[in-house]
Amino acid sequence: MMSGPALIAQIEIPVRFCEIDPLSIVWHGHYLKYFEEAREAFGRKYGLGYLDVYSNGFTTPLISMTLEYKKPLVYGDRVLAEVIYVDSPAAKILFEYRAYNAATKELVATGRSAQVFITVKNAELHMTIPDFFLEWKKSVGLKL
Repeated sequence: MMSGPALIAQIEIPVRFCEIDPLSIVWHGHYLKYFEEAREAFGRKYGLGYLDVYSNGFTTPLISMTLEYKKPLVYGDRVLAEVIYVDSPAAKILFEYRAYNAATKELVATGRSAQVFITVKNAELHMTIPDFFLEWKKSVGLKL
């Protein structure tokens, strides 16, 4: 079993007018975009961005994404999107998400995602953990 420090990143994002639906709340699909922003913030913070992965010969497409809504956001709110890395012995990248109303700190949504490693060269699924990812895990203090 792998263990180590909690790897968490957050980003605060304004709710834009174009994200509001006819009910005057954030359209449900935009929460996935907020989680994507959090994943990108994680990549910048920990050196595991999309271009970092690509430069090592891989892409990491999403294979699953779940989302559970708790409370609505409205135009003018700010969302605090948080991503937590979930360590796994599998050749996957797993994340959990939480979205909060930045002003009230109320939880507005939660989610999970899984990504796999696909080689850039021939678009094949990589069934074992790539060496660069093992090195990344060591560099952030995860125990193998």
